[in-house]
Amino acid sequence: MCGIEFPTDPNLIVGLERADDAGVYKITDDIAMIQTVDFFTPIVDDPYEFGRIAAANALSDIYAMGGVPKTAMNLVGFPVNEMDISVLRQIIQGGLDKMIEADVVLVGGHSVEDSELKYGLSVTGLIHPDKVLLKKNLKKGDRLILTKPLGTGIINTAVKGGLASQEIIETVTRVMAALNRTAAEVMARYPVHACTDITGFGFLGHLTEMVLDSGFGVRITASGVPLLPETMDYAGMGLFPAGAYNNKAFHGPHVDFAPSVDGLLQDILFDPQTSGGLLISVQRESANPLAEALKRENITAAVVGEVVGEPKDRIVVV
Repeated sequence: MCGIEFPTDPNLIVGLERADDAGVYKITDDIAMIQTVDFFTPIVDDPYEFGRIAAANALSDIYAMGGVPKTAMNLVGFPVNEMDISVLRQIIQGGLDKMIEADVVLVGGHSVEDSELKYGLSVTGLIHPDKVLLKKNLKKGDRLILTKPLGTGIINTAVKGGLASQEIIETVTRVMAALNRTAAEVMARYPVHACTDITGFGFLGHLTEMVLDSGFGVRITASGVPLLPETMDYAGMGLFPAGAYNNKAFHGPHVDFAPSVDGLLQDILFDPQTSGGLLISVQRESANPLAEALKRENITAAVVGEVVGEPKDRIVVV
């Protein structure tokens, strides 16, 4: 934020000076605190499922930093004169159930009357100060692993248009509500250098945040990127959310596509995700063992690319 001077502190490990997934503050030589916040409007019709998805999405930033979430606070905007309070109860219950699954304690929260329903969490987690995973700590030769398929933005657009099958609605809801907890626990056993989670900026948007000013480039194999069922079909119908076009306009200048990459797939790689997977940069020799370990836990684990020396600060998709 140009022109604004922010407070400084020698114990601040990650703050506003870098675009990362959460803030990190050192408490002792062995303990650092991770803080993040996220909330949004409903992306599914079921209030309970909305609560689960919103909670999973908010918790994800802690996992992406390599930490363990411990406490959370609810954030609610609710149209009290337009919706029955039972809707809010279902949303809160969905969030609580997801927090219980994550072994997270709800310690408070805040609600306001709002014309548009919103829900999310402020989350605090813990990590050793020397084990914080940063976005820009890529190493040449690393392989990139993605832990959830893409397509939630496109499919949710189809759902809103009444075009999605019940089967794909259930599938996308299950994927969005899934915690990144197990993936984070598994990757902690391997030489992971950098990590982020894929959310609103889409796959290529969040990858751009990792690549810019890293001193390295990334080469992505488009055919290796996993997609949710029916994503290509809906993309072919033009069912892209507005965020996909915004992502492409903003992050597209940092991406070079080979002529062989299908145009629809190019746009899907910019599709904004809700509660997406982790994008893990791991030492080359450990990529396949990590992927296999993730698959044993029934987690999508696709090796989608590698970190290269040239061209610096760019993404090449082939």
